[in-house]
Amino acid sequence: MTGLPAGHCSVVQVFVDAVRQLSFDDGTPVTAASAIAPLGDGWLVAQDDSTIAAWRRPGSTVPVRVLPAVEGHDRFSEAAGTKHLKPDLEVACPAEVDGAPAVLLLGSGSTARRMRGVLVRLDDGRPVVHAADLAPVYARVAEALHVPLDQLNLEGASRHQATVRWFHRGNLAAGLASGSVEVPLAALVDAVLGRAPAADVPVGRPLTYELGEVEGVGLAVTDAVALPDGRLLLSAAAEDSPNAIDDGPVVATALALVDGDDVVAVAPLPEVGGRVHKVEGLGLVDVRGDEVRLLAVVDDDDPDVPSTELDLRVVLG
Repeated sequence: MTGLPAGHCSVVQVFVDAVRQLSFDDGTPVTAASAIAPLGDGWLVAQDDSTIAAWRRPGSTVPVRVLPAVEGHDRFSEAAGTKHLKPDLEVACPAEVDGAPAVLLLGSGSTARRMRGVLVRLDDGRPVVHAADLAPVYARVAEALHVPLDQLNLEGASRHQATVRWFHRGNLAAGLASGSVEVPLAALVDAVLGRAPAADVPVGRPLTYELGEVEGVGLAVTDAVALPDGRLLLSAAAEDSPNAIDDGPVVATALALVDGDDVVAVAPLPEVGGRVHKVEGLGLVDVRGDEVRLLAVVDDDDPDVPSTELDLRVVLG
């Protein structure tokens, strides 16, 4: 990698231990996997091109409707002329509703249609879904990060007890660094459930991140996961895209270790089968000493290709 601070790549090592393709039980592919979080005895995977999520459980993957159809569509693509309609759910974060485990899904905010929040919880083992418009929250995030609202692109979040750190992907070609803000989790949950106005959700402590570049393309955050000791692992992609909406070629991906406000290590993600996979979702499986195991999902920006799921092993120096 070029453009990274000296010594960054030597502190963290990343290994791919297993690779799987994601499909529903009926054989339909899970596409554009963009986020992942634990739900019950499995994992909820958001598809950023759909109003349907995938609940991946032992031996089974079933669809979960998380939003109503948009103008009659549940799946969206550029080829079909419907990409502008998609809710673009890019964040999945562990949460609670009245003390019971839940998953908070959040749109990217890159258009007005993409400023929704969704809560998925279980009632007698069945998913129950609540959704709400959170446009005032997105406006506050953009203001805190000094990002024009039409260039906001929130693609990841990490849970830190009562707080969510919410990540803006950034685009160095457009002069926008990756950044994040803190938001109280309970306030977000209450806003989605309609218990409090979205305009009352506080947003604070903005941070920015310098992740370096590859082949002249800046690395930008695609997701984040908190470690038990308070540090963060960020997934990042060097995607040559002109803005927050259009896709571009991905020249490399990486994981970054963040301690407090500092990026202390950046390490490349190994190619799989000679391909660069754009990891857009990270789930923490376990931590054993200096070894972290993650479940990662990949968005290959191809509506006809099943998303890839990776078992990642990260060794921290």
